[in-house]
Amino acid sequence: MAPNAQTQAIRKLRLMTAIKTPYTTEGKCSSHFGFNRVPTFFCAHTSLCSGHLFEARGNMAPNAQTQAIRKLRLMTAIKTPYTTEGKIDLEAYNAHVEHQIANGVEGLIIGGTTGEGHLFSWEEHLFLIKHTKEKFGDRTVVVGNTGSNSTAEAVFATKKGFEAGMDCSLLINPYYGKTNKRGIVMHLEAGMKFGPAIIYNVPGRTGSDILPDVVAEIADHENFAGMKECMGHERIAEYSAKGIPCWSGNDEQSHESRYKHGGQGVISVTSNVVPGLMRKLMFDGPDDELNQKMQPLFKWLFQEPNPIPLNTMMMQMGVCKPVFRLPYTYVPKAAREEIVKLVPELGAENFYGSEPLKVLEDSDFQHVVPVDDH
Repeated sequence: MAPNAQTQAIRKLRLMTAIKTPYTTEGKCSSHFGFNRVPTFFCAHTSLCSGHLFEARGNMAPNAQTQAIRKLRLMTAIKTPYTTEGKIDLEAYNAHVEHQIANGVEGLIIGGTTGEGHLFSWEEHLFLIKHTKEKFGDRTVVVGNTGSNSTAEAVFATKKGFEAGMDCSLLINPYYGKTNKRGIVMHLEAGMKFGPAIIYNVPGRTGSDILPDVVAEIADHENFAGMKECMGHERIAEYSAKGIPCWSGNDEQSHESRYKHGGQGVISVTSNVVPGLMRKLMFDGPDDELNQKMQPLFKWLFQEPNPIPLNTMMMQMGVCKPVFRLPYTYVPKAAREEIVKLVPELGAENFYGSEPLKVLEDSDFQHVVPVDDH
């Protein structure tokens, strides 16, 4: 198709300005279009972003709730299944959580990258936190991924997440709209004020590394539970030597990080499908043989950006419907055939689901784009 007239007009432009947005002293931007361009929930919480969030504080020991989080070794970044209409499939989700608990997973990350929280509305996100806490909160720790690159949004979501019952937040440094060291500290502390928080460092996704000197400035906060760290063994060993709890964010490194570098445990993607085996790696002492045996599964699950392979595999397992929210889609058929052959090598009995994996055809998968008309 040839470009239409509007597209052709855009193509002729030579100079465009990425224009600065000014704010009032209340932190609002003026509307020149006859309507409020700032989301209502931001406007309602602008006072939360005032200077009182950043007052100097002395050293504080972690409180009882934070200390409880620090003891966890195995948490799953849990997958969110969908119905054919693209809604959250609570029946499949509940069954998945039951299997996690039965196999020794101690905590769940709700709406993380793996759980596709970035594809949720905030209503969906907070609903799933509340649902998980009300139904399973007496048997597992509920960690809500309420971080954001917008400080106002992170403050709003974290405050509401604790009101919904979550035990801990997962907070991230600003991505895309990156900031400097002081900005990262202020951003994280704004979210940490509401309750225990795990700080997530994943430069591969954010484009910005939370360096140890930043962590040193927040490590004495009473709500600082520790780091989910994706920068490898050396970084985890550095934090461990300073008494900072650190969960590996890299499944393939988590066993070595745990036993050779002082890591506390893992926040795992792989435990979605083999929670019992991940528990063995974290709780039963060094097991180099099992760790090596699991490396092909780790490699398969991260051959493409997470959660694409995990989603595909769980659909092949028949434990969720083959429905993707875009922009996610399935791995190629050759990869689907590969995982069918790989499962018996680890023992099909170790995997979630009661039926053998199917390869599935490309036509079996469905893609949806949920649209909120309100």
